[in-house]
Amino acid sequence: MLTPYLPYPLWSGGQIRTYNLLKNLAKKHEITLFSFIRDESENHYKKELLKFCKRVETFKRRPAWSVFNILLAGFTPFPFLVSIYYSKKLQNAISNELKSDSYNLIHAETFYVMPNIPNTSVPILLVEQTIEFLVYQHFVETVFLLIRMLLSLDVAKIKFWEKYYWKKAHKVVAMSPADKDVMRTEVVGLDVDIVPNGVDTKEFFKVTRNKKIKNIILFVGNFKWLQNKEAVILLVDKIFPRIKQRIDEAILWIVGRYPSSQIRNYQSNSIKVSEDIEDIKVAYAESNVLLAPIYGPGGTRYKILEAMASGLPVVTTSRGIEGLNAKNGRDVLVCDDPDSLADSTVSILTNENLAGRLGQNGKQLVVSHYGWKSISDKLDILYEEVGKKDD
Repeated sequence: MLTPYLPYPLWSGGQIRTYNLLKNLAKKHEITLFSFIRDESENHYKKELLKFCKRVETFKRRPAWSVFNILLAGFTPFPFLVSIYYSKKLQNAISNELKSDSYNLIHAETFYVMPNIPNTSVPILLVEQTIEFLVYQHFVETVFLLIRMLLSLDVAKIKFWEKYYWKKAHKVVAMSPADKDVMRTEVVGLDVDIVPNGVDTKEFFKVTRNKKIKNIILFVGNFKWLQNKEAVILLVDKIFPRIKQRIDEAILWIVGRYPSSQIRNYQSNSIKVSEDIEDIKVAYAESNVLLAPIYGPGGTRYKILEAMASGLPVVTTSRGIEGLNAKNGRDVLVCDDPDSLADSTVSILTNENLAGRLGQNGKQLVVSHYGWKSISDKLDILYEEVGKKDD
């Protein structure tokens, strides 16, 4: 398995996904893990992954804005995203590994690590946690015209190489039906299956929500992601003021790593910003509703699955619930404009029966569809299919 990050500690959605897949897949497979790290100190976490992996090898990633990356992106067909994760050292290590041992499959997490895989007869399964060219295209739409023109070329390069590696893989895995539809529209006849994200139900079902707290509105997200930054800005500027007009004692609790200075500056008597919570289950236990006004594309939202597993009612957008088999009004409340998002949040805060019903139904949805064991079992079936194709 080849990943653009070490899958531990569990600080991002990608790490959560890969860690839980490793934990479950290790029961049937012998796994060698090759991962990028940003700092040598991360090697301290290898011992946790060696519980599930035969070996764990790490390769230090160049700083994003290194001269090498800039030159590679500026003077070659590769986009900046691929340049960051291209490593001749890693490519040689993979080549030597494939020669020295017998492997049935290469599992690549994200297309932008695939340039490191040498020519090989070993079949490749590519997992796309999000469609990257859509994410960056969305980002480009938010910047000034001159910068937009410069960045649009890089987005075009991302799209070209993303499609190229979809076609090169023996099978591609998407997170949601929407992502699958985009892939099959871009590459007609592409072999795509869906393996959604999941939740460690054993852990999140332990959450005992504090029934004494009132009117706490939670937002959770890693703020390295543009979608989460956008959501918080919209939440603070347009949605939360509407809620405060009707429930003056309402508190907005923003939880997540790497908040920008703008987000930190939202801290006030009615807005709390926390970036150092070690156990996210505490936030779900001490809140009344998760409000996630997500409009950017990509993947499946861990915050929503974890909130549901914790019995916390959820308000989100149609984009935010994309990829989840959740029904509006039964498992979650779905709205797409600030007024409706505010109204739905107020309804949950003021109606205990509604809040209880949504919380219970959301938890049942996770039990039925989003436990890591069943998701890993589906991936295991795809491993078998890819192996048989190679035979």
